[in-house]
Amino acid sequence: MSLPTTINQYLDQLRSELSAADPALLQDALYDAEEYLRSELAAHPREGEEALIARIASSYGRPSEVADIYRDTEVTVSRALRPPPPKPRDSSLGRFFGVVSDPRAYAALLYMLLSVLTGVFYFTWAVTGLSLSLGLSLTIIGVAFFILFMATVRVLSLVEGRIVEVMLGERMPRRPAYPAPSNGILERIGQLFTDPRTWGTLIYQVLMLPLGIVYFTVAATLLAIGITLAGTPVLALLSAGTIMIGPLTGDEIGVLSIPLFAALSALGILLLFATLHIARGVAHVHGAIAKHLLVKWGE
Repeated sequence: MSLPTTINQYLDQLRSELSAADPALLQDALYDAEEYLRSELAAHPREGEEALIARIASSYGRPSEVADIYRDTEVTVSRALRPPPPKPRDSSLGRFFGVVSDPRAYAALLYMLLSVLTGVFYFTWAVTGLSLSLGLSLTIIGVAFFILFMATVRVLSLVEGRIVEVMLGERMPRRPAYPAPSNGILERIGQLFTDPRTWGTLIYQVLMLPLGIVYFTVAATLLAIGITLAGTPVLALLSAGTIMIGPLTGDEIGVLSIPLFAALSALGILLLFATLHIARGVAHVHGAIAKHLLVKWGE
């Protein structure tokens, strides 16, 4: 492929080279490349884009070379950040109980428990910001407030992306989308409002309240039931006294209750393992939701 002569052509070739890569990786690569090229152009305004690209091709690299570097770096970084994978299990029982050694399952479970807090925050931020913007829309202050609010929405999308990547394992952007070249502040503001990802983030923030309530309710309920059932024998001993092998004389627990307690305890332990599997499933589904609304919305 011939060397591009403009920055836009360079970015188009890089986008083509990384078309099969993760959209979050593509966004990061495009941001880095455009930031570097435009900063070089600003530092050497008389050089021109064609001469600039020809000069830096040997240092920064051609689009195909940059794409290869990002793919290789992504593999290296992913391996370094990824927790040790659980030992492969051949049997169904092994895979079921093997979830206990998967750190991602615990992180996803924690995300489910905390999501009600983040959901309330995001929902309140989105609804309050939109309400105040609408109420003040006829004033100059209202316009300025709306612009500032929409800018914070994009910042929060990066914050949530980092949370999702760390806790759910879904690759999310580590850099914002690079603002397109503009002739002034008004055009940049217009780009903020015309970028579909801004509105996708707003939808995500509103959805996080019902999703957070569901996640927290499911996680808290399953954990409470599982822990209670698993600890049934201990609770019975604490509440009733001792286990008697023979006729009951008062508050003691009879021998016939022992199999029942053992069955309830086993059921509780199984439920705790199942909860970890459910958490992994939620991580996969919610990661896809976050990727679609915060990264790929409007593509």
